[in-house]
Amino acid sequence: MKRLILVFCAVVSALLAGAQTPRQELKKNLRLSASNLSVYPGPQQHKLTPAPDGKKAFYISHFGRHGSRHQTRLPDFEYVTGVLRKAEHDGTLSPLGVDVLSRVCLMQKDTERHLGELTTLGAQQHRDIIKRMYDRFPSVFEKGTLIDARSSTSVRCILSMNNALMQLMRLNPDLRFFQDASQADRHYLMPSDRTLQSRVATVETKDSYVAFCKKHSRWRHTVEQLFNDTAYVNHHVNGERLNYYLFRLASGLQNTELSQQITLYDLFDDDDIYQNWLRENAFWYLTYGASPLNGGDQPFIARELLRTIIMQADSCLLLRQNSVHLRYGHDTTLMPLVCLLGLDGYDLATDNLEQLERNGWVNYRIFPMACNVQFIFYRKDVNDQDVVFKVLLNENEATLPLKTDMAPYYHWADFRDYYLQRINAYEENHAGE
Repeated sequence: MKRLILVFCAVVSALLAGAQTPRQELKKNLRLSASNLSVYPGPQQHKLTPAPDGKKAFYISHFGRHGSRHQTRLPDFEYVTGVLRKAEHDGTLSPLGVDVLSRVCLMQKDTERHLGELTTLGAQQHRDIIKRMYDRFPSVFEKGTLIDARSSTSVRCILSMNNALMQLMRLNPDLRFFQDASQADRHYLMPSDRTLQSRVATVETKDSYVAFCKKHSRWRHTVEQLFNDTAYVNHHVNGERLNYYLFRLASGLQNTELSQQITLYDLFDDDDIYQNWLRENAFWYLTYGASPLNGGDQPFIARELLRTIIMQADSCLLLRQNSVHLRYGHDTTLMPLVCLLGLDGYDLATDNLEQLERNGWVNYRIFPMACNVQFIFYRKDVNDQDVVFKVLLNENEATLPLKTDMAPYYHWADFRDYYLQRINAYEENHAGE
């Protein structure tokens, strides 16, 4: 018994030692601070839990974000270059400021003809993700398996889908394929809800976020080094705004080939990185999380996607053949889906933005470029009524707020009943809005 206790304590100590806070993670890999602009890290879990006895995977339901892309907003560049060029004209730009201006101009030139487009890295991410899916669940991809792929009409999503499908075709030409990118699928791939969105902009929400940002303001170190006159900065430069755009540009650069030549992260120290990320983390929580400050219902913007996942799964469970549903969209759909599902505790409800990190609500673990949610379904044979599944968040086994006797696996009947009741109750309570 004493030996077992010692072994248990050693295991717990090892796990605790391996757990890192965001501040520690960002110090180790500052690119994570980019939040939704961070590069897809790949799965952290390399050995998955074996399937329950006698059951094998036969169906996969997937939703993924497009891969790494170029910056989407030229005004970000134009604001930074405008401020720095004026200072250069006024003779107040430091040597570092001159160098940063040249870097940002190079970034702008690289971006302006590829605004928002998928990068080479983004295409590779989706080839890698689908290859791992194929290797991890080979029983699904047998001869004749139907691959039904849908994408939003965004070109970067279409190309992400096409790269995944081309990879599958190379791996197994005997699969059957259907793909589409249509407005007909927009209601669940790119959902919109004016009522929910209006609640994000309430006075209470704005005031809470402004107060949080003021507490975590950190721009002087980054901005003042670009100028040779502090008085000029105080009277002619909006330091907060310039810092914001510089951080966005630094964050997005990692998704492009240009990141192999230049960086902007050298402008920020460890605390700059951490404080900038904290504000972004709070922003995304208030926008799509279950915060009482925004009514607590923002995740329901993804309810049509979740309903589609459930309904299509129910149909595929009746088939004798294997099948795969691949769906490609955006971070603004995947994040609320994760929160609506409550994966890994991301259904957190708190009005204290200071508690997000402590409670494990960490945005870069949810929605880097190419982020994805995969439902993997198992049964013994076509007559098996007890279909079970597990869910992967970014290819790592995730938990759901459901009771189960076979974690990380769950009974499909329990899942569909619980979430359909939630969706239906929400819609009944908000009918007519």
